[in-house]
Amino acid sequence: MKQLTLSAAFAVLAATQADAGGLDATGQPASFIVQAGTVLELGFGHISPSLSGVTSPTLGPLGNMATGNIAADRTIPIVSFKHDFTDQFSAGIQYEQPFAADVTYGPSAIAFAGTTASADVSSITALMRYKLSERFSVHGGLRWQTAKANFGLSGALYGPFSGYTATMDRDSALGYVIGGAFEIPEYFLRVALTYNSEIEHEFTTTEVSGLTTLVTPVSASMPQSLNLEFQSGIAPATFVFGGARWVEWSKLQFAPPILSAATPDPLVNFEDTVTYTLGIGRQFSENWTGTAALIFEPATDFASTPLTPSDGFHGVALGVIYTQDNFELHANVVATRLGDAAPFVTAPLFTTVSNFTDNTSVAAGFKIVQRF
Repeated sequence: MKQLTLSAAFAVLAATQADAGGLDATGQPASFIVQAGTVLELGFGHISPSLSGVTSPTLGPLGNMATGNIAADRTIPIVSFKHDFTDQFSAGIQYEQPFAADVTYGPSAIAFAGTTASADVSSITALMRYKLSERFSVHGGLRWQTAKANFGLSGALYGPFSGYTATMDRDSALGYVIGGAFEIPEYFLRVALTYNSEIEHEFTTTEVSGLTTLVTPVSASMPQSLNLEFQSGIAPATFVFGGARWVEWSKLQFAPPILSAATPDPLVNFEDTVTYTLGIGRQFSENWTGTAALIFEPATDFASTPLTPSDGFHGVALGVIYTQDNFELHANVVATRLGDAAPFVTAPLFTTVSNFTDNTSVAAGFKIVQRF
């Protein structure tokens, strides 16, 4: 088989943006650094989630109201370039938007009407790779990450606290990446393990509640994670691929002082997640290869909030690769079933406030690969 990348990896991991595993948008892939030669990759994923529910009957006259779709579509870009300087040493750079969220409650559910949250995180990662032998290599580097977020609580459920907003100004911070890979090229075998460090930000945060405005520094960390990726030939022109991604979402906490004083409920609440991918690819001709993959993230049974209304997911990804000389075009479609969740608040009520069931997400991913 010709040199192929893990074609499903970008679109499959991009499909997790709307899942309960936090804000994952790309899965922070580092596979570009272990490819052979000089390679330029340009890709994007478009994610279209359908995330809706019904307010709980326990809310009395505010209950049994449809929320409408609270999740917005997003387009996530990723660009990378790497070059082999010697037979042993290579380096590259990657731009991506690894974490993202965009949630807004429309006017249909009076209890939460106007409640909103958005988060945007981008990063530039510089990686180096050194081949210890024909089969073993190590890679690592630095990641410069920029993040910002906005939150607003609105609706009859929040009573006099309705209208609260928190604006977390853009902040940049440094983290690191380290990993290693084992490969046997003649068997199309590659196993790579990559650790992404936690990156701590300190946001200048403006809270507005009623007539009170407070500007304070608020610390929050983008979580550490561990990616395992593999591929292996299993028959002529046939290969399997997949991986697992662990993310320590439980460390992602926001505690602005006005909000913390008003309620013990967090704005967002997550548990650590592991996302699994397993797929198969088949090269049908010199130019065409097809892939199919299953993705699964077990439910964590975490205490869901109105801004985190799903738990786990499972889905399927179908892809195709067109290869011509040193050019590749990758296309994938991913359909995902999002796990059910029942957001709960302790203040002003100690009760389940809504139920989100039977939700889905559809993503399309495209990637151009040019080898030099």
